[in-house]
Amino acid sequence: MSLNTAHADHGVLIHAGECIILFSDNVTINFYGNDTTEFSGTKEGRIYLTSHRMIFNSKSRSEPLRSFSFPFVTLMDVAIEQPMFSANYIKGKVHAQPNGNFIGEVKFKIVFKSGGAIEFGQAMLKAAHLATRHSAPDSMPPPYSPPTGPWYAAPPPAYAPPPQGYYGWVPPYMTFPDQPPPNSVFVSNNPPPYPGVTGRAYPPGTGYSGVSSQESPSPTGAAFSPGPSAPPGYPGAPAGMSSSDAKAAEAAQSAYYDPNRPQTAYVPPPYSDLPPTYQESLSKKEN
Repeated sequence: MSLNTAHADHGVLIHAGECIILFSDNVTINFYGNDTTEFSGTKEGRIYLTSHRMIFNSKSRSEPLRSFSFPFVTLMDVAIEQPMFSANYIKGKVHAQPNGNFIGEVKFKIVFKSGGAIEFGQAMLKAAHLATRHSAPDSMPPPYSPPTGPWYAAPPPAYAPPPQGYYGWVPPYMTFPDQPPPNSVFVSNNPPPYPGVTGRAYPPGTGYSGVSSQESPSPTGAAFSPGPSAPPGYPGAPAGMSSSDAKAAEAAQSAYYDPNRPQTAYVPPPYSDLPPTYQESLSKKEN
């Protein structure tokens, strides 16, 4: 993650091809376990869940911490807490990116003052799972690099997520119907240096791989299309999707969660055993 790298003027700065999945305009955040001056005190601002990370932007221009970027590949120990006598919140820990304006790691606590912590947290965990499914174990996050060119104010279609969701998962758009204020989203020409929910390819040597090295980031996300051998009426795997990702998508559609443990998803195990042949069934009867 990186400090004061995800804001431009009075808004949020995202990468080319990065989508804003969810947005909340009324959160507070606290940081713990790091002596960096900018982390002290309670911060009030906005939170964005994008296709590649979570971003906090402060509403105060005098706040030393103007923005904070949480790439999914840097998150650890994320949990959704539901205390009895106070607001629900998300907590976790993140590792610093090289050149990210601080070193080490820091813990965080995000409180949603207008509600939605559970839904936002579940969506973040799901997006992080999709984004890191191709990550090499214990791979370090890529160094932060400032934009090499100018950025521009982008209209909503440039960063809107696909309405059908990703790989069978539809984010809770209805819980977070608000959009970022007009002229508050800025896009750089740089592609994201870390993986996102669509499994895109990224620069070599980072420890991450995508679905296809020929694909480039798309502001509309992954497109679903029937496979050539799919029966009529049944969608096939997304274009460029590996067999393992297709199985993951199928499992995601059949997953469910316990309302008493909303931060935990339960996925039925795949059925890999084939039924016995006719001869095998006869042999069992004879025995």
